[in-house]
Amino acid sequence: VQLQASGGGLVQPGGSLRLSCAASGIIFSINTMGWYRQAPGKQRELVATITSGGSANYADTVKGRFTISRDNAKNTVYLQMNSLKPEDAAVYYCKADLRGGGTWAEYGYWGQGTQVTVSS
Repeated sequence: VQLQASGGGLVQPGGSLRLSCAASGIIFSINTMGWYRQAPGKQRELVATITSGGSANYADTVKGRFTISRDNAKNTVYLQMNSLKPEDAAVYYCKADLRGGGTWAEYGYWGQGTQVTVSS
């Protein structure tokens, strides 16, 4: 099982970016998918999660600005980020709690991270 994240880049404050993360490999089912971020010198923190049924949860710092969504048919999770601030700059990681990879047990799989830079 692999998670491939994409969509990061450099954006000016107030701008927007859309991150994508696709899970591939032998996958039986995907439960919660989410996005986390880690800025230099800080711990990794939750940004947003979404269940297989579409229930979303957001960190207070991104509520109203970020929107998480998923396409279950494509095993893909998205993060639409609007009104970006310099403090949103970080490496963004996707995570999927899924059954696959040859086992029926549920494990959390991480993507490789994609850099988001917010600067003028």
